[in-house]
Amino acid sequence: MTLESHLRARRDSGAKLLVPYVTGGLGQDWTRIIQAVVDAGADAVEVGIPFSDPMIDGPTIQEASSRALAAGATPTSVIGGLAGLDVPAPLAVMTYYNIIFRGGHRRMAASLVKAGVAGAIVPDLPLDEIGEWARAADDAGVETVLLAAPTTPDERLAPICDRSRGFVYAVGVMGVTGERQALASSATVIAKRLRSVTDKPVLVGVGVSTPEQAVEVCTEADGVVVGSALVRRLLEGAGPEGAAEFVSTLRAALDAG
Repeated sequence: MTLESHLRARRDSGAKLLVPYVTGGLGQDWTRIIQAVVDAGADAVEVGIPFSDPMIDGPTIQEASSRALAAGATPTSVIGGLAGLDVPAPLAVMTYYNIIFRGGHRRMAASLVKAGVAGAIVPDLPLDEIGEWARAADDAGVETVLLAAPTTPDERLAPICDRSRGFVYAVGVMGVTGERQALASSATVIAKRLRSVTDKPVLVGVGVSTPEQAVEVCTEADGVVVGSALVRRLLEGAGPEGAAEFVSTLRAALDAG
C-alpha cells in the first residue's frame, strides 16, 4: 500500500483526508494508539521520531518527544515498533535530517521499508538539498513528503509538488506546531495555491486543532494533519480510547462537511 495511491483513492471517492500525528515511543501503549486512531477513521498516520533539537515542533510535541526520549525511545526502537503493526492505513514517519544522516541514507530507507513504513516527512530538508536522501528513498520505495509554507514563492510551488511523494504538506501558519483558537487565513490560501499547481493530495498541517477548523480548511485542502491537539490529550493520559474518541470527532466533522 503506497501513501499516495491510498490517499488519492480516498480523496477521489469523495472523502476529506485525515492524518493524525502520534509521537513514537510516548508511553508503553503508543503502538496501540496508532491502531486506535486508524480504527477511528484516520486515512494515514504520521509518526514522529523523537528528536532532542526539533525545528518545527512547538511546546506540546517537544514535551512529548522529551518524555519519549527519557523513556529510552530511539529511532531504531520506534521504527522497530512500527514493524509489528498491521493496520489498513499507510504510515509515514516525521523525522529530522540529522537522524537520517547519522543513520545513513540507504540504511534508513531500507529500515523504513522493512518496518512497513510508506513515507517520510523531513521538514528541515529543503528541495534544493534533498537529492541524496530522495534517491535512496525512491530506490527503496519510501515516499518523501515535501512541505510548502505560506511564504513559499509561487515559482517554487510547482517544483516542490513535482518532487513531493505521497502528498504535499501545506504548512498552515508560519511558526511552530501548536493548538490555535482560530484557523489562520494563510492555511486556506496556501492550500488553494498548491491545488492550482498539482493534482497530488494537498493536506494542511500546523495550526489545525479542532473539528471546526478541519472542516474550514478543507474548503480548499484535500485534508488535514492534526498533531498538537491529539498529542496534548496523550500527554494528559488519554490513551488509545481517548485518542480514538478525538479522532472520531474529526472524522465525523469532515464526513459531514
